[in-house]
Amino acid sequence: MRRAWLVEVRRLVLTLVVGWLSGGLFEAAHLGTAIALLLLVGFHLLQLYRLARWSMRPQQYELPESAGVWGEIFEALYDTQRRAKKRKRKLASILGEFQASTAALPDGAIVVSPRGNIAWFNSAAQSLLGLRSPQDIGTRVNNLIRHPLFTSYVEGGEYDDDVQLPSPIDPQYTLSVRLIPYGNGQRLLIVRDVSEHKRLDRMRRDFVANASHELRTPLTVLSGYIDMMRPEAERPDNALSAWASPLGEMRRQLSRMESLIGDLLKLARLESDTPAPRGEPVRMPDIIADALAQVRQLSAGAHTITAEVDESLDLAGREAELQSVVVNLLTNAVRYTPEGGRITLDWGSAERAGSWHPILRVRDTGIGIDADAIPRLTERFYRVDVGRSRASGGTGLGLAIVKHALEHHEAQLEIESAPGEGSTFACHFPSYRLCRQEGDTRKVG
Repeated sequence: MRRAWLVEVRRLVLTLVVGWLSGGLFEAAHLGTAIALLLLVGFHLLQLYRLARWSMRPQQYELPESAGVWGEIFEALYDTQRRAKKRKRKLASILGEFQASTAALPDGAIVVSPRGNIAWFNSAAQSLLGLRSPQDIGTRVNNLIRHPLFTSYVEGGEYDDDVQLPSPIDPQYTLSVRLIPYGNGQRLLIVRDVSEHKRLDRMRRDFVANASHELRTPLTVLSGYIDMMRPEAERPDNALSAWASPLGEMRRQLSRMESLIGDLLKLARLESDTPAPRGEPVRMPDIIADALAQVRQLSAGAHTITAEVDESLDLAGREAELQSVVVNLLTNAVRYTPEGGRITLDWGSAERAGSWHPILRVRDTGIGIDADAIPRLTERFYRVDVGRSRASGGTGLGLAIVKHALEHHEAQLEIESAPGEGSTFACHFPSYRLCRQEGDTRKVG
């Protein structure tokens, strides 16, 4: 570059000398110098014109050739253009591979701009959502997927989970939709057809419900015969007296099966029900009072059971499901708390994120739970202590029922526990389900 500037300086000096000498021949040295400078300026203006013409239409014109500084400039621009073309070819190759790979995906993929407009989608998205190319490019995604669940999901800003909604093409099909943020405000919308999964899940629920319902009839018959025979077997002079113990064990096992079938039917109903309505207030203090009476009867005085209840606080939802939550949490605490232990129920509200949220807590001083087992507690038939649960008549479905009932109320279950230190089960309900009445907090128990 330094050499090019030296060439330009020599060119300027040579131009001035030639102009001065040429003008001196006609006794007009200054005029000759001015003409020479004008010619030099014209040369630079020509180079600027050639550069401007190329920059406006680089596909039509090639970069000009020149010497000196202009040659260096044109050469640098040529190198930049060559690198840009190479980079463009590489990006085009990467984009082509990306589009080819996403086109082969069975799931729909849609690139959504920061403003919510569709920037690109693959062929699977076309078949799942009925998108058209290129007509739908640039259209807001909310205008093409018109469903309240999707609208609230997009506006909510929390994309950790997916949302399921009927297909806009055929409502008989169910789609799972999830947004994945990336880049500078962009989002990738993944669409998956889960209709078959939903159908199999529905078949499983129907099978469990039908099988449980059909088992009730033979169990009722067996229970009737056993209840008829037990009084006779308990008489010492009766021929059935030797069957007193086996009949008692049969009665206990029948009771377990009846409880198991009842819980299976309840769980099947919960899985098939829709979310609980928000406009029907339920008197939670009454539900808690009934649940405490049942649990105290189950405990038979072996535990200290207390409750602190906000009498003014009600909850919008389904009474039967909320009753299942309270009864199962208290029953679970009784079964896993040794005699002499303490069980405490709290029903109130707490401020979080600027609003008041209803909270139900059940604490116990029981055997506690290992940290590895806590995520599995809401699984069907999972037991922390199998022997203790079966001996107390547990079915292993209580916390699974609690989980589904809470999901119907958009609530979250938090579990804190440690071996030998007891457990705390906290149900956090959303603020919009809170209903207050006149009253104050009182202590029950």
